[in-house]
Amino acid sequence: MGEVRLHGFWYSPFTLRVVWTLKLKDIPYENIEEDRYNKSVKLLEYNPVHKKTPVLVHNEKPLCESMIIVEYIDQVWPHNPLLPSDPYNRALARFWVNYTEEMFAAVVKFFRSITDEEREKSMENLWKHFMVVETQCFGDEKKIFGGEIINIVDIAFGSMFKFLELAEDIIGAKVLEDEKFPQLSSWYNNFKNVPVIKENLPDHEKMVAFLKIFREKNLASS
Repeated sequence: MGEVRLHGFWYSPFTLRVVWTLKLKDIPYENIEEDRYNKSVKLLEYNPVHKKTPVLVHNEKPLCESMIIVEYIDQVWPHNPLLPSDPYNRALARFWVNYTEEMFAAVVKFFRSITDEEREKSMENLWKHFMVVETQCFGDEKKIFGGEIINIVDIAFGSMFKFLELAEDIIGAKVLEDEKFPQLSSWYNNFKNVPVIKENLPDHEKMVAFLKIFREKNLASS
């Protein structure tokens, strides 16, 4: 199917989405590690609009935005499908993928919080989102997440919750509480221990150390 290259950051939840997708489908690819503070000429050429990672290059054609890339991979390599074949269920999956973008903005606010008041507000906002997912996405009639088979919603949510897990360790506050969100917590614990996911996660302590410095730099410049 041609040459595949991935420009990304090793610690990025958005890059992780593409890595997991490529690994789930067993697609060989060249990984090109980018430097956030010194982006390659090729990256800027491939993504002149946002100048961000990840960028997937397939047969010299670049694609940007993590979930657009995931859908593209799923269409070009249809084995181990990530999107449902039924049009209605496919639309539902896309709805919840889009919902992660709203949730991710809330996770970033938590990550950047400094004062106790900011932290509490950001946690309360996240809890509202978590309760929506807890009540709407699980149960016998609501098989939005992949269950035994990982799907596109798992990938979108999984990368976000991995970033949240890192933020919790850095800030020292637990947001995804088992007692409050038992089904969501159980899903995430199962997801991150699926072999293909677990084997393609960067070292947790290394990520914490890096993101701690990254957070300090961002707070200092804001």
